[in-house]
Amino acid sequence: MSVTVNTNVSAMTAQRHLGNATNNVSSSMERLSSGLRINSAKDDAAGLQISNRLTSQTNGLNVAMRNANDGISIAQTAEGAMQESTNIMQRMRDLSLQAANGSNSDDDRSALQKEVTALQQELTRISETTTFGGQKLLDGSYGTQSFQVGSNANETIEVTLGDVSANAIGNNTVTGAGSTFGTGFATSAAEDYTVGATAGDLTFAGPDGNAVVAITATDTVTDIKDKVNNANTGIKAQTTVTTNLDGLTSADNGTLEIGGDTFDLAKYNGSQEALAADLGKAGYSAVMQDDGSVQISATDVDGIKLTAGTNSNATLDGNAIAASEVGVVNAEISLSSPGSFSVSNDGTADETEIFGASASSLNSVGDVDISTATGAQDAIDVIDAAIGQIDSQRADLGAVQNRFNHTLNNLANINENVNASNSRIKDVDFAKETTDLTKNQILQQASTSILAQAKMNPQAALSLL
Repeated sequence: MSVTVNTNVSAMTAQRHLGNATNNVSSSMERLSSGLRINSAKDDAAGLQISNRLTSQTNGLNVAMRNANDGISIAQTAEGAMQESTNIMQRMRDLSLQAANGSNSDDDRSALQKEVTALQQELTRISETTTFGGQKLLDGSYGTQSFQVGSNANETIEVTLGDVSANAIGNNTVTGAGSTFGTGFATSAAEDYTVGATAGDLTFAGPDGNAVVAITATDTVTDIKDKVNNANTGIKAQTTVTTNLDGLTSADNGTLEIGGDTFDLAKYNGSQEALAADLGKAGYSAVMQDDGSVQISATDVDGIKLTAGTNSNATLDGNAIAASEVGVVNAEISLSSPGSFSVSNDGTADETEIFGASASSLNSVGDVDISTATGAQDAIDVIDAAIGQIDSQRADLGAVQNRFNHTLNNLANINENVNASNSRIKDVDFAKETTDLTKNQILQQASTSILAQAKMNPQAALSLL
């Protein structure tokens, strides 16, 4: 090997290794001080991109978990208010049952109505003042809101809150067109309860779905009732009939028919009180009126039929029934549902023949009036429907709370695994990096020492001079 002065290859080699060792030491110190294996794109360009995507997901998951917890808080706030609303309506129902009792006078019922009025006002006040972060929950303004429960766009859960004020909840109803004497009084016992509707299809659009019900011209109201109830649309059908019987004498030998029960008028010897007593024992409402007539009411029957015998003095619904004639008062059919509904026809059957209307109307809790016995009886159905509406909303809130909880568990699991993956990519392994630092520091020191010795090599040329 030649001896040169201008070019010290050994020193250059030592300097190059010293530079590498110094860079490696600097890199190790940066990683150990930051705790990150990737501090810039030069460390691992692909790893940096992957790590940033995972970091975005992790940050999004953390926000999503906070959002889900907010959703749970809103649902719990709304449900707590609904619980108190339910308590109020349970009290209103108790008052209605009390007011319906025959032991109460008009003054008693008026006193009970005062508490009902106060409860109606409180029910509305709760709906108007229940808020979360200034946002009203139960006055109908909340509607349906989406909660972002994922780290990416459109990963949402919807929460719906309805209006639970006194004027917004109750029983949605459609009432029949009215009772008639069938096709009029007949001169034979062949008179039946057929309402004489036009045959065709009626479509019932209820809260639980739609269904088409076929109506025939020979259907009775209970036939139609059963068809509607079996359609499972969330619409309940019921038949009711109320009429007055009067003028019964000892000479009457006809029969009174209600549902599957037949009462022989001859056995009562003209006593309408005795007839009323037997009707009550059979499960029908029979109330003696001030004018001496008997007001008869029944549910889930086709109607009330009076078949006159050879002697007839009794009147039904104010109509005289001549000997050997038949009078029929058809029951009225009514529809009810916690949610709004409608009835439409196919152009053949006419819903107005049977129901008198095509769209339901709301009998709200705010309209409840128990100052009369009839109003108290009607109030029970309205309050029961309103309680059912709130229970339905609470069931939805309970379901969405459980859904949020499952979402939180899943988000936490995803977040844990994403963080673990991100850590493996970008976090420094201190054990390995400390070993590398020690190695590079020793190399740095060795390179420095060798460089010092290599710088002495050109002095060998002096011994030749």
